[in-house]
Amino acid sequence: MARKETWLPIAAGVLSIIAGAFELFGGLILSALASLITSFFWMPELGALFGVPLIIVGIVSIIGGICSLTRRAWGMALAGAICSLFLPHVIILGILAIIFIAISRQEFK
Repeated sequence: MARKETWLPIAAGVLSIIAGAFELFGGLILSALASLITSFFWMPELGALFGVPLIIVGIVSIIGGICSLTRRAWGMALAGAICSLFLPHVIILGILAIIFIAISRQEFK
């Protein structure tokens, strides 16, 4: 019996990738600005502390979005959608991605 493929994993993947890109670039900018500001106070290692978690979450979100687009690794796709929730500006994208991935679980291999 053939599996019915819907648009839900594709939409979830695109939403996760968009949110992950915002998180990744936000983390890079935050890390650069924090290291620039803290270098005046002789604490340059504090700059990486702010942006690195956001960069990691953005990368996981992008990888999860790719897994969702290819309909493989449902757990990773769900983890990527959950990681899309960390920026308040794009939280609605993460919520929609989680819902779409949860509904379309049967389409993943």
